[in-house]
Amino acid sequence: MKSSASDEGTALLERRNMTTVGFIGSGNIGSTVARLAVEAGHHVVLSSSRGPETLADALAELGPRASAATSGEAAAAGDIVVVTVPVDAFPKLPAAPLAGKTVIDTCNYGPERDGHILELDSKSLTSSELLRRYIPDAMLVKAFNNIFFKHLLSLARPAETADRSYLPIAGDSAPAKAAVTEFIESIGYSVVDAGPLADSWRQATGTPVWGTPYGPFSNEKGRPVGEDAIRAALATATR
Repeated sequence: MKSSASDEGTALLERRNMTTVGFIGSGNIGSTVARLAVEAGHHVVLSSSRGPETLADALAELGPRASAATSGEAAAAGDIVVVTVPVDAFPKLPAAPLAGKTVIDTCNYGPERDGHILELDSKSLTSSELLRRYIPDAMLVKAFNNIFFKHLLSLARPAETADRSYLPIAGDSAPAKAAVTEFIESIGYSVVDAGPLADSWRQATGTPVWGTPYGPFSNEKGRPVGEDAIRAALATATR
């Protein structure tokens, strides 16, 4: 049976609105964002430091909108690229294919894991500013780093839902922020603009907006958090 013109128009609109999201790193946050993205109709390209062949189980779970590749291939494929790796892995990132890309930085600094980095310990740089040194031509937006991965999965809600939660983002590029906001809204969250990348410390590990507003880790479902609570938590952060 032939499709109608309206059906073809709808299909074309859907194709135009689809985003391919590349993932450098497929840990807890990365795999959760990938799952939400697939459920929202996006395509995802996963990568892992252990190689694409190690992602077979993840692909089986995510279905036909997911594929696996090297980190460089995932970076090249993504309309948006999610970097979700330990801070000590920054020097290994594929800078060339990330040039000009909108990149979501989910990373948190942990000296016990990453080793001590003087500029982060002295707080002369944020971890996102350090990341920018390694991928200088990317447009960075800090997001998803302040929420427990199980809460991120369980608190996603459709638009206009009364208990929809908010996530902070920080970045210097207005177009990149707009693209990330659109993506986050598509996967079930609203956004609070937390300022430039230099202010991304306000959502770093141990700050009032990190983890706590969404409930304890022991409550895997978490609790919804509105805009005012996120703004208040960001405002009370100290460095």
